[in-house]
Amino acid sequence: MIPYLTDAEVRAALSWDELIPAMERALAALSAGSVVQPLREWLTIEEGERYWGVMPASAAGAMGVKLVSLYPANAGTGVPTVIALVILFRRDTGEPLAMLDGSALTALRTAAVSAAVTRRLASPESSVLALLGSGVQAATHLDALKRVRAFREVRVWSRTPEHAQRFAREHGTIAMDAESAVRGADVVVTATPAREPILRGAWLKPGAHVNAIGAPMPNWRELDDAAMANVVVVESRAAASEESGDVILSGARIHAEAGEIFAGTKTVPSGATTVFKSVGVAVEDVFAAQLAFDRSGRIAVRR
Repeated sequence: MIPYLTDAEVRAALSWDELIPAMERALAALSAGSVVQPLREWLTIEEGERYWGVMPASAAGAMGVKLVSLYPANAGTGVPTVIALVILFRRDTGEPLAMLDGSALTALRTAAVSAAVTRRLASPESSVLALLGSGVQAATHLDALKRVRAFREVRVWSRTPEHAQRFAREHGTIAMDAESAVRGADVVVTATPAREPILRGAWLKPGAHVNAIGAPMPNWRELDDAAMANVVVVESRAAASEESGDVILSGARIHAEAGEIFAGTKTVPSGATTVFKSVGVAVEDVFAAQLAFDRSGRIAVRR
């Protein structure tokens, strides 16, 4: 049997200090054309409620596939809306190396990517963070973003006010309505399964930075057209143009890929209001999984 890393083992193996730079390397490699990665393939089980996806990627040092269930129908049931498994393979022989629970890995790599982008695009003086959404991604983003900016105030909103209030108690943040949370915020995170915009561009202060990580389908949105009219950065032009409703429905112009910014081949105008629209790409999962496996101390059993 090949090793299996549980959710707890994945969390124990990954640190922000290593994961954030690993995500920079993954996306720089993607933008440089040194990653083999087709677009994610979704199997629609029930439109709007149940989807199953396959995400393979191969790059120098890591190869694998993520199998992911996106089930908005699970909301409120106690079963996660996103459930995933990552399988690593040896790139030289094709032999399986390990399987990893993908729940923690997905949450951590997503927040690490946002932190890497925020470090490059958000004002160094950023002090107010707004979280639209109060679930697992909001919590991991709060933890990761505190590694790259010193926030004196963190605000949170949820479509369910009780959830926002609970998050505020548990994390020392302030629960408020969405507009109040966003106005004056230096960094904003949208982490919801919204089908219609929850963030209005008119609320954003000039020079703010947005990490938009929810609404992962081509007909779902978190941001309105005014928000998407700002400087837009994505992980992959191909993936965002195919999968992101925020990009597709707004007709937004993509300024750069994150990997181009990490590599220094693209820049963003100083003082610009920026939007990082993340859809999640397989190379992030594979690099994060390889890092977790390497740091876990587990050894693959050869057959």
